[in-house]
Amino acid sequence: MKLVPVLAFLSVSVMVVMIFQAVRQELRLQSLKNHMLETSAELKKKEQAIIEEKNKIQDLSKQLAPLNNKKDELNQRKVEINKSLEKLTNSLLSCNTDKEVAEKKKVETTQAISKVKGEYEEARKKAEEEIQQLKQQILDRDNNICTFVDETKEEGR
Repeated sequence: MKLVPVLAFLSVSVMVVMIFQAVRQELRLQSLKNHMLETSAELKKKEQAIIEEKNKIQDLSKQLAPLNNKKDELNQRKVEINKSLEKLTNSLLSCNTDKEVAEKKKVETTQAISKVKGEYEEARKKAEEEIQQLKQQILDRDNNICTFVDETKEEGR
């Protein structure tokens, strides 16, 4: 008979332990359920924030599209300007080369003109000298003739 109270005590103890475990599990489940609800609420907030950021990125992409087009146009314009600058540089080099050739020709022409002027001056001086010599010869001849001519006659004067 001592066995029945011990068994009853044991069975009540086991039942109390089981009830305690069940209550503890229930509280734990309730805590996990609350935590899950909080987490899902946070998740929804974060998803909403992600969607808003995604929309902002799309808006910024839409705003960047015209700027990218403008950038492309400016790059094309830069390339065209560089090509034009290269052509102008080549043209300038060509013009400078032509200018140098023209200046050389000018210098050569100026030297040739100076040489011709010098030769002309020399020839003119020689011609003047010869003219002076011829004049002198004519005067000398006239003087010689006059010395032989009779001054009394009309023809000699």
